[in-house]
Amino acid sequence: MRRVITIFIVLVINLVLQSTVLQYIRINSIIPNTALIIIISMSLLRGRVEGSVTGFGAGILQDIFFGSSLGYYALLGTLVGYFAGRFNHNYYRENYALPVFLCFIGVVIYESVVFVTGAFFNGYLNYIYFLINIILPEAVYTAITAVIIYRILFSVNDRIEKSEKHKRRLFSIK
Repeated sequence: MRRVITIFIVLVINLVLQSTVLQYIRINSIIPNTALIIIISMSLLRGRVEGSVTGFGAGILQDIFFGSSLGYYALLGTLVGYFAGRFNHNYYRENYALPVFLCFIGVVIYESVVFVTGAFFNGYLNYIYFLINIILPEAVYTAITAVIIYRILFSVNDRIEKSEKHKRRLFSIK
């Protein structure tokens, strides 16, 4: 239960920061996709199920506060969490290369899907322009930011795991 509450608090803090503070550190009107960093980080640290649940939670918050339809970003977040969670096994958690790489690739795929579905409904089909001017810079900015956020989430996850381990030892019968 403590893990669920902690992840919910992290997602709410992310929502507040992304809508307020991160607006002031824009580079050419691009901000890092911190929700995607949280989804991928939790997927790598905890696996597919918790990654999918984190993705759904982040997506539904984004749908409620920023989206025009309910469930679109929740579905995208769930899928990102599930597929990033597949890399959870045989992964050395202290290595930052995989989270940074997955955040870069994740942003490219995530924003491409958003563009394609938006282009389908709006009729705007200049993907190359969008890729070069929006998606790739956002992917680089997100990958750089991923190092900091992954480190924070790694230490939060480590503390939760230690407290859960202590609780299990407290109630184990030997």
